[in-house]
Amino acid sequence: MCYSNSSTSSNEQLAKIYKRSIPTLFPQSPLFYSSGFTLPKWRVITSSPSLQTMSWGLLPHWYQGNEPQSFRQKTLNARIETLHEKKSYYRLIDTKRCVVPSDGFFEWQLMGKTKIPYFIYPNDTPIFSMAGIYDEWVSDSGAEPLQSFSIITTEANTLMAEIHNQKRRMPLLLENSDIDRYLMGSDVIQAFPVLSERFMKAHSVKKSILVSSNCNIPEAQQPVVNNNGFQSSLFS
Repeated sequence: MCYSNSSTSSNEQLAKIYKRSIPTLFPQSPLFYSSGFTLPKWRVITSSPSLQTMSWGLLPHWYQGNEPQSFRQKTLNARIETLHEKKSYYRLIDTKRCVVPSDGFFEWQLMGKTKIPYFIYPNDTPIFSMAGIYDEWVSDSGAEPLQSFSIITTEANTLMAEIHNQKRRMPLLLENSDIDRYLMGSDVIQAFPVLSERFMKAHSVKKSILVSSNCNIPEAQQPVVNNNGFQSSLFS
């Protein structure tokens, strides 16, 4: 799963990494810790030649309900194993793919009765490229169309299986050489492999910051020696 993410790279850095242009008045606000349940706006990459902004939490074009926020909080992630089975996703998997840039994401490890938060970040690249799908919803009121996305999740690699030791899931993270091929939609999503743990690092972070109202601060990503005395042997 991936419900908490970060995006602190500048527009210029993203434009250089993904070879995209920067639109005029393009937003830039560092997100050191951002919960998907707040449905934040995010800078994403599509087949467009410029950077795009979308909202996390996919609202499909056919939605006609009265609780769009509640619906979107259930589509933060899309399981790779069931993409073809879900009404919200199966029409998008070939034609509406996106890449979600991430400086690192957060996950919780269960040790006994204690949950320990970890920050997982790239080992030898400046950024993670999370595979996603998106859609555009148009309101009957004539309001501006909403473009929104889901992050695709897959089985955990060795590192993430020890951290996310309850569900054993992780985002589908693309290698740089696979990004263009993914966006083109010519290969099925299941063809893209689980990223090896050698491309990832992780350390535990301070729980009190993540659960506070003031969590979007650089300290949210800073390592701590331990949380309540527990530390996974993999990271000692």
